[in-house]
Amino acid sequence: EVQLQASGGGLVQAGESLRLSCATSGFNFDHAAIGWFRQVPGKEREGFSCISVGDHVTYYAESVKGRFTVSADSPKNMVYLQMNSLKPEDTAVYHCAKVSCWGWGTTLNGIEYDNWGQGTQVTVSS
Repeated sequence: EVQLQASGGGLVQAGESLRLSCATSGFNFDHAAIGWFRQVPGKEREGFSCISVGDHVTYYAESVKGRFTVSADSPKNMVYLQMNSLKPEDTAVYHCAKVSCWGWGTTLNGIEYDNWGQGTQVTVSS
């Protein structure tokens, strides 16, 4: 059974950092791509980053590029999202997912999830 679980959210002030973790199981991690999404009630879900685990290729949406960094730890089947310079508009529930994604350079052009994980709340106060 494919499982993904995001953790590490919390309440921070604008400008501060958080590191989210995504624990995965039930699939071949090294052959997968893992993406990050965020959801705010009443707004469209945003897929903003992904990593191809095998070759560590990463893509980012413009909304997070330069502030967020995604990485993978194959022995642990874990993916991490380092979020720096957080802004109030980053407030959302963050989910990791097993995805298909594509881009150009480091720019994310498209992302589709195959399996969705439980999210973690990130709140950034001004």
